[in-house]
Amino acid sequence: MDDTFHDFVRARGGALYRYAYVLTGDADDAADLVQEALLRLGDAWHRVVRRDDPEGYVRTIMARQHISWWRRRRRERLTAEAPEIAYTDVRLDGDTGLWAEVTGLPPKQRAVLVLRYYEDLPDAEIARILGISPGTVRSQAARALDKLRVRRRTTDMEEV
Repeated sequence: MDDTFHDFVRARGGALYRYAYVLTGDADDAADLVQEALLRLGDAWHRVVRRDDPEGYVRTIMARQHISWWRRRRRERLTAEAPEIAYTDVRLDGDTGLWAEVTGLPPKQRAVLVLRYYEDLPDAEIARILGISPGTVRSQAARALDKLRVRRRTTDMEEV
């Protein structure tokens, strides 16, 4: 491996993990997602580094891989429920309750919100990363935000 690849991983590994955690909502899945994406990036490093956007490339891999895993898992039959374990070592900016609700959204909607609000990317860039049209980005974001509003209202009403 090239030293520039190792430098990139050292410099951006933490940010990539946080991005993966927000996408997956699970520490182990986030670690797996980063590892898979970095393996793919390592294989294509010499080609990707010439385009001068390795982070964009690896984030695209992560978003698409997350959606692919979700589709595969949706088809799997679970034989037993695993206990849910909260992982609190990752610190997210802002309202952690809201981000917890974001993890309950369908993967494509979650990916759109993470890229739009956590990564602060424009719709055109989100569309390119996810391989969808900018109109689909806007509609997925609108649906996700509607779901979050309903959940927040329900939560607020339950607390009263």
